[in-house]
Amino acid sequence: MDWNFIVSNTASWLLMPDTIAYAIATVGLAVHFGYGGLLNFGQAGFMALGAYGYAISILSFGLPWWVGILVGVGASVIFALLLGLPTLRLRADYLAIATIAAAEIVRLLFQSVIFDEYTNSADGLGGYHAGFREANPFPPGTYGFGPWTYNEQQLWVRVFGLALLAAALIVVWLLMRSPWGRVVKGIREDEDAVRALGKNVFSYKMQVLVLGGVLGTLGGVVMALPSAVVPGVYLPSLTFFLWTILLLGGAATIFGPVIGAAIFWMLMAFLSVFLPSLAAEGLLPGVSSVQAGVLRYILIGLVLMAIVIFRPQGILGNKKELTFNAR
Repeated sequence: MDWNFIVSNTASWLLMPDTIAYAIATVGLAVHFGYGGLLNFGQAGFMALGAYGYAISILSFGLPWWVGILVGVGASVIFALLLGLPTLRLRADYLAIATIAAAEIVRLLFQSVIFDEYTNSADGLGGYHAGFREANPFPPGTYGFGPWTYNEQQLWVRVFGLALLAAALIVVWLLMRSPWGRVVKGIREDEDAVRALGKNVFSYKMQVLVLGGVLGTLGGVVMALPSAVVPGVYLPSLTFFLWTILLLGGAATIFGPVIGAAIFWMLMAFLSVFLPSLAAEGLLPGVSSVQAGVLRYILIGLVLMAIVIFRPQGILGNKKELTFNAR
């Protein structure tokens, strides 16, 4: 078993674009659920809107890359409004069903041949990277050390993603310390009490949905920067991965999504190599290397069950701020 490769591969995922993108999207999910008490199972839809809004703006309309990000954000705001108007008065379990259905509608629309001219249907979109790469401030060369060694384009993607993540954390931290944030957390605990104080609960919920959705959109943009945009990526399983990250790090925390994303993806990377290696050496009787690769999802599911049972507040969470009973 090549431990050097296993350790190097695991460590490299600490700064992968996917890890950064999932962290940003999970910060948005923390705004939805951890602070606002909204049981959103459609964050994958917001990420898809960000990625497709970015790519289509560049490929079909020739807009600059930074305008493409704004288009994705605008699309997520419209989607949040359309989603929130009929659903935010629903009870938490019905809201979860509505949001996962809405995210699937978004994915299937992008996959449909109806909009093939813009989305390329199931084949997805690529070749939209030129503008972003031209904005790269780093001269050609190799940067970093060990498993964190990148060329100038790889470094640019990571620096840009980390900058967006830092901005998201600062904005959420400031908002949750403000009077607005205290009202939002009050709604999470008892919306009837907040309504009795004369606050427009529906309006606050809508603002929470929009803010968390915008952060999900930015996560989708970061995930699309180094690769292609393919509708098969934005399955419900993506949202469930985000929930795993959120519950692992802590739902109502600022840095919980960052810690959770790093642990989740490093664990996934470790198991993706470690388990097939065990199978290849005959240490998993009756299990092939391919089956061993799938086994990691079972183990991740067991980890999620253990977190919910033994530490539902997550690594950084506070039991006083649990929202599993949110209405």
